[in-house]
Amino acid sequence: MNVIGKAGTALAAELSSLRRELHQNPELSLQEHGTAAIIADLLAKMGCEVQTNVGGTGVVGILRNGGDSPAIALRADIDALPIAEETGSNYASKNPGVMHACGHDAHMTCLIGAMRILAQHRECWQGTVKAIFQPAEEIVIGAEAMIQESVLENPKVDWVFGLHVQPDLEVGKVGVKEGPLMAAADVFSIKIKGCGGHGAYPHLIRDPIMGAAAVVMNLQTLISRSRNPLEPGVLSIGTIQGGTQHNIIPEEVELTGTVRTYDTRLRTDMEAWIRRIVSGTVAALDLTAEVGYLRGVIPVNNHPEAARIAVNAVRNAVGTQALAAAVPVMGSEDFALFLEKASGCFLWLGIRNEAAGIVHPWHSPRFDIDERALPIGASVLAQCVAEACSYHVKLKEYGRFGR
Repeated sequence: MNVIGKAGTALAAELSSLRRELHQNPELSLQEHGTAAIIADLLAKMGCEVQTNVGGTGVVGILRNGGDSPAIALRADIDALPIAEETGSNYASKNPGVMHACGHDAHMTCLIGAMRILAQHRECWQGTVKAIFQPAEEIVIGAEAMIQESVLENPKVDWVFGLHVQPDLEVGKVGVKEGPLMAAADVFSIKIKGCGGHGAYPHLIRDPIMGAAAVVMNLQTLISRSRNPLEPGVLSIGTIQGGTQHNIIPEEVELTGTVRTYDTRLRTDMEAWIRRIVSGTVAALDLTAEVGYLRGVIPVNNHPEAARIAVNAVRNAVGTQALAAAVPVMGSEDFALFLEKASGCFLWLGIRNEAAGIVHPWHSPRFDIDERALPIGASVLAQCVAEACSYHVKLKEYGRFGR
């Protein structure tokens, strides 16, 4: 454990207190005004330049230390979920029906801790650090909004790092990998139209409920038969809406669902396959259908050089024993949009503690974290800055010798 790791450990109690304050006062996407005020105040007190209302309710804190280059961004999301908390903890949410059930309170805390460490130990890095506190991750619009407002410019960001708590990874571990980590997320809707009527006379109508059932079953063949089994892919139906009474067959039924993929070609194929399956299925039943398909966030794809920087950050800040191979998931994250603009890496921060009952998944009303992860996350983010600065110097030296 180096000086940055020790600095993170020294902040453990303070980070726990901050995380609990944020956890007790969760705010939904684009309503994070109180959260943003807390963040802005903390950043100002540590000497950061502070920008507020970026991309809506986002906050940016900037530390400068010897010039613009390299410019390194660290990102945390700040919004909560419309979930009623059931943890029973003494720091449970005070806002009925709203909860930090995906660890964004921990992400904010780790980033505040990292900025504290960097402000205190300027000898470990040089350049510019931007702390990006992003709103509206849960509705997948916050990253794009902040990017459109030039959060990665002035100076132009060279590297970007972030982390996400991972309830499947033991506390004390940090997961890193290069390449795909989280999937692209698309949304589709299917409106099946028939001719409704009395449930006692199905021979006189064209039944969209029967059509919907057939479509649901046939769509699953895309995963089991059309998709290459070596390529990750998910298709799930989330809603079915149709009918108002037990003995009336409705005129139409609407389905919605999600598609998750890593591969660009498979993503394109899935849309075409859905349209083909729906068209053929409803035609066979003398029905019609309208298909809507909305492409959402792209996959989180960690850059090789940035992943190596993150590996070194874990080793040097908290020790080789903390390093774990990150396991990809089919969930999605709009951090992917930052990775489109700058080299970067998204890390898993282990929070699991089975002995303490901290085992519940993201978006569970019983979700919680082992707070021993907080100083680890803060130290690793800060060390990512130090390692990126060191890498930048080596690149400059290499370029000099190359000429």
